[in-house]
Amino acid sequence: MAALSNEAIRALLKPYVSATLSDGLIGQVSEYLDLLIRWNGRISLTAVRRPEEIIERHFGESLFTASHLAGRLAADSTLLDYGSGPGFPGLPIQMLLPEIRVTVAESQTKKVAFLREVIRTLRLSAEVWPRRVEEMAGGSRFDAVTMRAVEKMATTVEDATARVCEGGWLAALVGSEIKMAEAEEFLIPGTERRRLLLWRNVPRGTFPA
Repeated sequence: MAALSNEAIRALLKPYVSATLSDGLIGQVSEYLDLLIRWNGRISLTAVRRPEEIIERHFGESLFTASHLAGRLAADSTLLDYGSGPGFPGLPIQMLLPEIRVTVAESQTKKVAFLREVIRTLRLSAEVWPRRVEEMAGGSRFDAVTMRAVEKMATTVEDATARVCEGGWLAALVGSEIKMAEAEEFLIPGTERRRLLLWRNVPRGTFPA
């Protein structure tokens, strides 16, 4: 039996995405949730345990980010999810925007196995980079880079910016105590802890020719 009904999932996600979510996407979220709960019993994927909170904190925040990207990324754009963990926000972004190409980067072997199982089960087109982002070829850049709950935020923002194409976007899901220079701030709906989406465009001319 599914952890939550599709109707409950839809209601929980409603504050985060203004567009109507398809039945197919809600079904994918349900499958993903069940996989996450099942795997979390064996390996540490998330400290969040209640299904309702998983939907809000993980899927809601991810789809909130995806909705901001939707009007800014053309079909076949590339996105890197930096330090993806159990796939957030990268895989829900791929679910909402199947026309873009998502790479989820995660170096922990057990989490990599989980990511691959989600991608296989949900038939997503996302790819997994199973090593640290720093090990990517120096010229590897993406139209958008996302990150969430990363350590050493200042250093990671610098490293992530270096992976964004000029004219592309950097998006970080953080607590309100975190600041990022020249970033727009969007309060994530329903977050009593005032969690934010920090949003920054990487202007042309940022990198040496």
